[in-house]
Amino acid sequence: MNRLFAAPVALALILAATAALAAKDTIVIGMQDEPPVLDPTQNAAAAIDVIFSVNVYESLTRIGEDGTVKPGLASSWAVGEDGKVYTFKLPKGVTFDNGEKLTSANVKWSFERAGAADSTNPTKRHFGNIAGIETPDPETVVLRLKQPSSLFLSYMASGGAAIFDPKSAEGNKNSPVGTGPYKFKQWVKGDRVVLEKSQTYRDAGKVQIRQATFKFVPDAAAQVPALLTGDIDAFPVIGATETLDRFKGDSRFQVVVGSTEGEVPLILNNGKKPFDDIRVRRAVNHAIERKSIIDGATSGYGVPIGSHFPPHHPWYVDLTNRYPHDIAKAKELLKEAGYANGLDINIKPPPFAYARRSAEIVASQLADAGIRVKIEPVEWAQWLDIVYKQKNYDMTVVAHVSPWDQDNYSRGKDYYYGYQNEAFDKLMKAVLAESDEAKQKDLYGQIQRMIAEEAVHAFMFQLPRTGVYAAKLRGFWKSSPVSVTDLAGLRWVD
Repeated sequence: MNRLFAAPVALALILAATAALAAKDTIVIGMQDEPPVLDPTQNAAAAIDVIFSVNVYESLTRIGEDGTVKPGLASSWAVGEDGKVYTFKLPKGVTFDNGEKLTSANVKWSFERAGAADSTNPTKRHFGNIAGIETPDPETVVLRLKQPSSLFLSYMASGGAAIFDPKSAEGNKNSPVGTGPYKFKQWVKGDRVVLEKSQTYRDAGKVQIRQATFKFVPDAAAQVPALLTGDIDAFPVIGATETLDRFKGDSRFQVVVGSTEGEVPLILNNGKKPFDDIRVRRAVNHAIERKSIIDGATSGYGVPIGSHFPPHHPWYVDLTNRYPHDIAKAKELLKEAGYANGLDINIKPPPFAYARRSAEIVASQLADAGIRVKIEPVEWAQWLDIVYKQKNYDMTVVAHVSPWDQDNYSRGKDYYYGYQNEAFDKLMKAVLAESDEAKQKDLYGQIQRMIAEEAVHAFMFQLPRTGVYAAKLRGFWKSSPVSVTDLAGLRWVD
């Protein structure tokens, strides 16, 4: 071969190979559950937020990795002295993926839509406290509240508070349009969602991942080979927790175990028999044994809980000893409630590994107390319809991953818990109106104790964040204070 020809060819091949190694700018992320729709203002499924919140859709604020409220779509805000007036400033020159400009009118329209009488927004209740919305100029939004709310800025970070363009809102359930660092590319139902970097994003130069694919792998056993073969680069919450030691010993991976905001209770339908009777609910609490559940469902990585509050929070009250494992006590309470011969109930777990495994262990434990449990597994879309919407269930298991979601217990018969308690409602109103942190801590302590005393559910564990990532991937959160994947913070290293 002519040396004058060979040298340039060899150099070109070397440069091409080097560029290929340096140019890795795509990622495939594994998820167990697929979102039923792609619009968080239409459905409560956390999987929607995991993919789209902060990536495609933006809200006025956002929650950072440390759990604090940070600027989101709003660049800054000011709060009036009475705690009832919030003035948000929007950055100039922001556009939606469809080319429409963002103005304060979009915020007003989005919030009025969310709080409308016919709204199906899962966070609709958060907008009921807004007395008025003013838009003095295109970059300024003034929200006037009826009552002060200690959680208002946190509420404004939710997917349900995402800011939409009216022209695209109806189509967002299948083809999302937002203002974030990524734009929607493809949804292959039953397989994947693909996002690509938005070149019109205001900080596009800081975004290193060009394309992100969220791959749905519902079978926990199938998640392992998908990682080992390189088909998936990251699984932030792997269902097969029993395989973590295997990945820890493989230099191709990094295992990062953190916490989530996901309290996992054995959920009891308080709105129907037999769980409208507190004695039956307390019997179930005495019949379960948390350690066995945690060992079987999360390979020991879960943290036991006794009420609805995360153990990693400084205001947490340890109530795990309120109902010690006591089969004799459980039988005594059932007898008092008129179930001396036990009772027959169903449990409808969704397809998450921790939920299905928990259901099996719980059914075995309750059998010792004379509670005969029929396990009726349902797929996620069925769970959202049958359990969440229709409230057609006796028991279920699911993590509640939103922060500060104790107000679910004040949603009464309209919420799938079916729990109603005026005393609790007063406590919730008091803590939301309170601005003093010491008093908030005391009120949240009372809230935790009341939920436990009422035995609304049988609380089991805090869902761990069991992440397995490619060794050269950086930027994933160790713990997840909210259900989001901050793609703009990810990068590959050599």
